[in-house]
Amino acid sequence: MRILHTSDWHLGRSLHGVDLLDHQAAYLEHLVDVVRSEQVDAVVVAGDVYDRAIPPVEAVTLLSETLARLAERTTVVLTSGNHDSATRLGFGAALMRERVQLRTRVATLDRPVEVADDEGRTLLVYGLPYLDPDTVRTELTAPGAAPLARSHEAVTAAAMARVRADVAARSTRLSGGTRPRSLVAAHAFVVGGVASESERDIRVGGVDHVPSHVLGGVDYVALGHLHGPQAVSGPAGTTMRYSGSPLAYSFSEQRHTKSSVLVDLSSDEVRTELVPAPVPRRLADVTGALADLLGAAGEAHVDDWVRVVVTDERRPDDLYARVRARFPHALVVQHRPPQTEQGAVLRAVTAAADPVEVACDFVAHVSGARPDDDELAVLRAAYEHAAAAERSA
Repeated sequence: MRILHTSDWHLGRSLHGVDLLDHQAAYLEHLVDVVRSEQVDAVVVAGDVYDRAIPPVEAVTLLSETLARLAERTTVVLTSGNHDSATRLGFGAALMRERVQLRTRVATLDRPVEVADDEGRTLLVYGLPYLDPDTVRTELTAPGAAPLARSHEAVTAAAMARVRADVAARSTRLSGGTRPRSLVAAHAFVVGGVASESERDIRVGGVDHVPSHVLGGVDYVALGHLHGPQAVSGPAGTTMRYSGSPLAYSFSEQRHTKSSVLVDLSSDEVRTELVPAPVPRRLADVTGALADLLGAAGEAHVDDWVRVVVTDERRPDDLYARVRARFPHALVVQHRPPQTEQGAVLRAVTAAADPVEVACDFVAHVSGARPDDDELAVLRAAYEHAAAAERSA
């Protein structure tokens, strides 16, 4: 049985104001090609299909067209993530063609999608929608039991108890009590995973992690939420992995190798292989004096999405325009002068602080040097004018 595990498409997302929909479309085209070339039995999408609860029309159209193309070749199972609206993503689930299965409701998380291969073997695919403790802990509480704790661990454990019970019930119906092969798609922050800057905070009560043992009892856990592809150490008999996002959505992800996961489940083992995703444009940090960056030091990055930090002692004239002329795909331009003896020491501003001194500290922080006498006179005059206007108001 061969599964293609992916997640965190975030359709409709931008990167520092740059529309990424064309690049997301290129990734989905690549996904269709992988399904065709690798003879994939099912595609599992572990949440955050959209980037926000109300996605743009173009993102909805792209998803619709992609699902139609995938369904011509394989079964697709999608779950909702913390960025998705489970209700909107799951709309029309009952009307979907048999090979497109949406799992966005708590009530159906223990009803697997049964995926069969050409030899008659069956894999049970369970989809856990993103489980917000404040929203689902009442629904997941067993009749007559005490309310679940307000935590991701508690609601995930309750959901997995339902999944394991269903697997066990199916095992008893099989000859010899053989446990069927099983996979869970879950959108969560599992202990041991490494985060980046672009995942939305899901902490409840100061805690966002789920211990890995909570997700045990199945053969493979297809994780979504964290954007870096990575394996997570799970309990014996359970393989866990994040596929990561298909594109870099922050500069903290510039060293990620974006990918999808090919999962091969045989009768006695689980093997995984990362399939690299297409890279539309590299991300890079470029730091140095402006003259150096406009010369040889910046040559390697003129076609990249870059975050440029200029370190001249004083802010160069026309900084943004000159940087953009050199780096047409610059997304962030900052001036960060080196600290000098004259540089500012940032401090708490209180009512007792001299406003002009606070302004001088700010100028030093931005430019790398405190104001000279003429600049100080301008600052003093501006403050006195503002103070006089306030007194006369």
